[in-house]
Amino acid sequence: MKTYSPKASELKREWLVVDAENMVLGRLATEVALRLRGKHKPEFAPHMDNGDFVVVVNADKIRVTGRKLDQKMYYHHSGYPGGLKERSLREMMASKPEEVVRQAVRGMLPKNRLARQLIKKLKVYVGSEHPHAAQDPKELSL
Repeated sequence: MKTYSPKASELKREWLVVDAENMVLGRLATEVALRLRGKHKPEFAPHMDNGDFVVVVNADKIRVTGRKLDQKMYYHHSGYPGGLKERSLREMMASKPEEVVRQAVRGMLPKNRLARQLIKKLKVYVGSEHPHAAQDPKELSL
């Protein structure tokens, strides 16, 4: 018996729309990461990108539990000495809520070249409108 490995020509990718309104950030991110990776499909292969495209709308209306709005910090470095910048989740939600969702999903993907390919299939938008109507995305209820 041989191990089955899907071919790139056999893959069928769907477009899914997730409404993030009143959803907990971590629970949303785990489900989106699972769909991006393709683990919900029977032909999943860990070395291949066989996941779906995911469009997240209403990213500014997500919820977080506990005191994360003030305690959770986002860090980045400018590259210069003493250039470590930090912002709280509350500040990030005020300025770039789509980046909060993108980073939460990115943290749940593997840390390799495949993850950089997978994260390109994630589209996050602040409002309820998105420019991907031509792809006929299906509503994903979580």
